Amino acid sequence: MQETPIFSNDTIVFGIIMLCLGFVFFTSAIKTGFWNKFYKIVPSVLMCYLLPSLFNSFGVISDETSNLYFVASRYLLPASLVLMTLSIDLKAVFNLGPKALIMFFTGTIGIVIGGPLAILLISTISPDTVGGVGPDAVWRGLATLAGSWIGGGANQAAMLEIFKYNPEKYGGMVLVDIVVANLWMAIVLLGVGKSNKIDNWLKADNSAIEELKNKMQAFADKVTRIPSLTDYIMILSIAFVAVGIAHFGATNISDFLTGNFEAVSDKKSALSSFGSQFFWMITIATLIGIGLSFTKFKNYEGAGASKFGSICIYILVATIGMKMNIFTIFENPGLIAIGLVWMTIHALLLIIVAKIIKAPYFFLAVGSQANVGGAASAPVVAAEFHPSLATVGVLLAVFGYAVGTYGAIFCAYLMELASKV
Repeated sequence: MQETPIFSNDTIVFGIIMLCLGFVFFTSAIKTGFWNKFYKIVPSVLMCYLLPSLFNSFGVISDETSNLYFVASRYLLPASLVLMTLSIDLKAVFNLGPKALIMFFTGTIGIVIGGPLAILLISTISPDTVGGVGPDAVWRGLATLAGSWIGGGANQAAMLEIFKYNPEKYGGMVLVDIVVANLWMAIVLLGVGKSNKIDNWLKADNSAIEELKNKMQAFADKVTRIPSLTDYIMILSIAFVAVGIAHFGATNISDFLTGNFEAVSDKKSALSSFGSQFFWMITIATLIGIGLSFTKFKNYEGAGASKFGSICIYILVATIGMKMNIFTIFENPGLIAIGLVWMTIHALLLIIVAKIIKAPYFFLAVGSQANVGGAASAPVVAAEFHPSLATVGVLLAVFGYAVGTYGAIFCAYLMELASKV
């Protein structure tokens, strides 16, 4: 495998990404033969994720030399959130009930207790893997994973500042983060295609979700029209004017908070995530979409607003997949093993609680991704159930940013105790 990718020009890389998406959508539209059977087993969204990862794994393209994920997450993600939220029925979202929050916090608890339990389990097999002293102590590095898997990048950076893990070894933790989180997202997406069977096994009541989906579909059918060029321009105008406002607001709010509040500017503070421009960008874009849903702009759903949003989401999915290298799984087996055990505990706790409270798979999947994947992937998973549900993923991800640093600090202290047992 080459260290330097064959193609590093983003214009070419984007062409390859679109080739992957085109291939998946073309083959998934075939209703007979091999492809029809294939997509009954493997969801199309998972293929949109895996194909770019294969190109990355074999050195054809590389996330390290590409800015496509940055562009997709900063421009296309907020645009998709606005367009998918444009026709949302906020009351119907709240009618989904408390199970979404219960599953989200279950996922958080799974991460908090999963870290120390993973250390205890792996230490019985390979004590050196979880050892180290001072800045080299493995638990300090794993604290950055806890920050990432409960909140996001800002929380991860806060953990690095607070617990002073050796920067030279930090790359190994980033690798575990990418490998394990992306593997888990692949499994979650695989479950989307089997959500009805999973819901039957969980004995879940998904009537509120179905009611919301049906309500959104009924509205879309009511306002559907043959779109004109003006409609398309207006849809893109709404989306990217909102993106501009979101970036403008995010920059100014972040600068104001970090410049005037020491608790926000201090990376060691539990409030440091509120200085993240990405956090405010996602929040503002979602609020704009919700605000427009109370106006006549919501009628642009009839001209395909959510379809444009879905296009943005699928491009984002492909760029996220491009971050995954299947061969790196074998580079640091000890740390990867800790990450896999950790994520397994997280998953098992979610399954147990979902079974007890009879929560639909949608809440399990989105509650997990709002923790592990954050605002970049939670709406992706939610939208795969239905575009109108993307807002649920964003709202839960915002909770993740808010509690990420607190949860990660508690998890880190538990891991420190576990490493001394």
